[in-house]
Amino acid sequence: MSITYRLSEFVVATPASDIPVEVARRAITLTTDLIGSTFRAAQDSDSSPAMLDMVEMLGLGGAGPCTVFGLNRRFGAAAAALLNGAFGHSLDFDDTHAASSLHPSAPVVPAALAVAELTGASGPETVAAIVMGYEACCRLGVALDPAAHYARGFHPTATAGNFGAAIAAGRLLGLDAAAMNSALGIAASQASGSLQFLANGAWNKRYQVGEAAMKGVMAATLAAKGFKGACEALEGNHGFLRGYSDRSSPERVVAELGVDWETMRIALKPYPACRYTHAAVDGLLAMQRQHHWQSDEITAVTIGLHTNGIALVGDPLESKQKARSIVEGQFSMPFAGAVALLRGRFGWDDYDLLGAQEAEALAARISVHRDLSLEGLDHPFGASVEVEARGQVHRLVVSDPSGEPASFPDDAAVEEKFTGLVRPVLNMSTAVWLERLRALGEAPSLKGYFP
Repeated sequence: MSITYRLSEFVVATPASDIPVEVARRAITLTTDLIGSTFRAAQDSDSSPAMLDMVEMLGLGGAGPCTVFGLNRRFGAAAAALLNGAFGHSLDFDDTHAASSLHPSAPVVPAALAVAELTGASGPETVAAIVMGYEACCRLGVALDPAAHYARGFHPTATAGNFGAAIAAGRLLGLDAAAMNSALGIAASQASGSLQFLANGAWNKRYQVGEAAMKGVMAATLAAKGFKGACEALEGNHGFLRGYSDRSSPERVVAELGVDWETMRIALKPYPACRYTHAAVDGLLAMQRQHHWQSDEITAVTIGLHTNGIALVGDPLESKQKARSIVEGQFSMPFAGAVALLRGRFGWDDYDLLGAQEAEALAARISVHRDLSLEGLDHPFGASVEVEARGQVHRLVVSDPSGEPASFPDDAAVEEKFTGLVRPVLNMSTAVWLERLRALGEAPSLKGYFP
């Protein structure tokens, strides 16, 4: 039996009751976190108006049963998946999975919720579909070898996320294993997502993740209607893993399926920037709390990162030190470090420092280098930090950023983040939404479930 078919059989045949309670609960928490970012970005992201205008111009904005969080109207399933996926990823505040170096919720949750609202699926089945989407895209990301996938210029949240979205949608559409196998075959022709957005701070990254959510819904729907998709779409000679990586390990897709749950390895972000900046930000914040430096007292900051981090947030250094757009700031270690040292925090509203003279002057004194001691570890997100200030040199190594499974935020912290993002753009109490999201796994039907 092919790897693709084995995955297909698992994701359609596993009863929701077989998913451990803690895994289902974690999926609801991750869903809540993504929806908080979606609400804010729908109203506050610079790329959102263009996407909404595109949807309207192309006739995709017609009324339907599906919620787009942050907008006071409902859409068809495809448009809702696209918009929620793009908005959910726009702040770069959504969850991460270290081993695959991708953001699982942004493609998977919008696809699942769109189909659940379309079909009236139950809360338990919706949560199960989200978990299956997580398991698939995280395992695919690991099997690709993220460093090799990045080296080919691909964005794994969009590429592997497309398959996770197809699985989440396909489960809720009632696909059997053969039809799910076809859905993955269709998804293989749709997998896309380029890192070229890094060259000029482009908005492609946000759109291509929303597109992955939408394409997952489309692939699953085609399969549900009898459309025949390619077999061995993952491991075949021209399949996804061979075509998108030079060092893939197909067996990792199905290793310990149903025993070892990757969902429990998904982390929540405390800062709205690329995850590769977070360990260094944690370290700088801790050092700043201890020493209370003024910016003119800091002579130099040197940050060591994994090679993946260098590619995304450290190179070319001179360009990263002069981040001016939101996307450039989200992928700039010097900017993130400057914010942490200047503000003693790093939240969405701190992007007002882009282009500020004091921030740029400090960013110019922040350099980034490859730290070989961070290679070959379970997680690639650690950092070494060295600050020269007041004539002294202070050093700190942060092996994992906050928010990883070992330091996963409690319910109060999750609710605080959600409320901080949503309150400025919501014309009703955030408590209503939090209550509804907490009860997601108990809903008899998601049709009309959201306020």
